[in-house]
Amino acid sequence: MDAAFVALVVIVVVALAFDYTNGFHDAANAIAVAVSTKALTPRVALALAAVMNLVGALLSTEVAKTVGEGIIDAPVGGEGLEIVFAALVGAITWNMITWYFGLPSSSSHALIGGLVGAALAAAHSVQWMGILDKVVIPMVLSPLVGFGLGYLFMLVILWTFRRANVSRANRGFRYAQIVSSATMALGHGLQDAQKTMGIITLALFTAGEIDDFEVPLWVVLAAAGAISAGTYAGGFRIMRTLGRRIIQLTPAGGFAAQTVASSVMVTTATVFAVPVSTTHITTTSIMGVGSTRRLSAVRWGVAGNIVVAWVVTLPAAGAVAALAYLVTDLVVG
Repeated sequence: MDAAFVALVVIVVVALAFDYTNGFHDAANAIAVAVSTKALTPRVALALAAVMNLVGALLSTEVAKTVGEGIIDAPVGGEGLEIVFAALVGAITWNMITWYFGLPSSSSHALIGGLVGAALAAAHSVQWMGILDKVVIPMVLSPLVGFGLGYLFMLVILWTFRRANVSRANRGFRYAQIVSSATMALGHGLQDAQKTMGIITLALFTAGEIDDFEVPLWVVLAAAGAISAGTYAGGFRIMRTLGRRIIQLTPAGGFAAQTVASSVMVTTATVFAVPVSTTHITTTSIMGVGSTRRLSAVRWGVAGNIVVAWVVTLPAAGAVAALAYLVTDLVVG
């Protein structure tokens, strides 16, 4: 067993570990609102999210190809494996830091920032136009779309049910949230599990184990299983931030926020094949729904802390990945 193969195995294991941390880091995206409105208990919600994450991860590989081919030029040989390894270290480190402080930052952008940081440290080519088209523009637009659609959809619900019995309507929306929670988790699987598939496929291509950038079935199954297991492990710190600290939603508001967020996630994954942040979309959808009461109903201080985490994620994960590459290159070299 040569050193290159051992390095590849290590990278696959680390990538699946990242996928697992992504699962418990972002589990709150799919279930926090349903739990806070008492539509689902935490454990039932986590089980539902785990199953639907698995289903979503098996449906498509388009985002995986974007992450693997569209961020940096595919590296080759030992240096390429070091770049992929360092990118994963940067992403996992940032995931753990933000999880510890309960900040719902983007695992997607942590991974992309890690790839860019490691590539720059290795003096390797970065596809800057690809980052602009596939990362920066969606990063800016998707939260705005989430906020705007959340606001408008909630207004439609409020007008449609303006004469309904409140308790009966709330009961109905709690049942509807089971469906919207499942769709949220499906969208999360379509987006986030695919990013790990892309990284593992990039490592396989770099090591010469595959000749073209097609995601092997075993990679799809492994990534789907890892994110599903991580989701079931839970993410209660971040769940509290999304479910209660931004704004306490009603069942109708929870249904509106989840429906909008899941629609954006599924559309960006299947139609545009761009990796967007499930965290960004979920949070801004909640803000948009909450703003229909009054702007002051949203705790903008908490929202501001979240936005700071968003802005810092790409460079912070990139910096950690760059350092990890330099250390790895020193050890290996």
